[in-house]
Amino acid sequence: MEQLKLFIELTRLKKPIGYMLLFWPCAWGLTIAYNFSDEITTYFFYLILFYSGSVLMRSAGCIVNDIFDKKLDAQVLRTKNRPIASGKISVKLAVIYTLALCSIAFIILINFNNLTIILALCSMPLAFTYPLMKRYTYWPQLFLGITFNYGLILGWTSIEAKLDLTILIFYFGAIFWTLGYDTIYGYQDIKDDEIIGIKSTSIKFKNSPKKFLAFCYFVFIIKLVLLGFLAKLSYIYYILLMFVLIHLIFYQLRLFNSKNINKCFIVFKSNNFLGLIIWIAILSGKIIS
Repeated sequence: MEQLKLFIELTRLKKPIGYMLLFWPCAWGLTIAYNFSDEITTYFFYLILFYSGSVLMRSAGCIVNDIFDKKLDAQVLRTKNRPIASGKISVKLAVIYTLALCSIAFIILINFNNLTIILALCSMPLAFTYPLMKRYTYWPQLFLGITFNYGLILGWTSIEAKLDLTILIFYFGAIFWTLGYDTIYGYQDIKDDEIIGIKSTSIKFKNSPKKFLAFCYFVFIIKLVLLGFLAKLSYIYYILLMFVLIHLIFYQLRLFNSKNINKCFIVFKSNNFLGLIIWIAILSGKIIS
């Protein structure tokens, strides 16, 4: 039971915000591509597969992150008690856990078409090298955006079996969404990060964080509007899109305070709700004429 508790802590399973932020882009891409005049059971089957894959890969990613950051985590107040940093779980056991999770994820992956399988495997280096980026660049959040929103492309290709300008434009816009919310997340550790030499957009834009966030969210909103046009979504999509705009501007930007750790985490977590709104908007725009 003690090992099980440590495994849950290691993989952050009690913190679903991480795997939900990985799952929503998958659900968006799948929903945009799916023809709802076909049998609906296939859609929900794929949705379950993507959800399961998101939980597994996010869990594996957390372990790899903690292996790379073992020494750094020990120097940060919020992370010093993590299982690997504190020595409760060895690196060898952590590697075994990672391989097991990836193996199960691969079993899920082979349910999709060949293009989706190939693209997913190509994303593995991105997923597992992200923790290293904060050592060399002030833009690790950009790298995370490229990685976390890759599911948009996989969701699309699982149905279409080819790439398209529509999904690539949406993917580009979603990267700015992640760039925004992970910058907010980074302000929780900014003091420790500056001391130990970790880089982030939170540090780079610490003197004007709201301007940077406003820019990121502006690009994201523009791409969402363009998506509606390219995907020929109905009017209901644009109506629901107003709730996305309101949430980003009048909730996230107004509530955000870079010097208040609790508010930073609350605003960050609200992006799970935002992902749900966007999924409902896309789904409604597809099925309601």
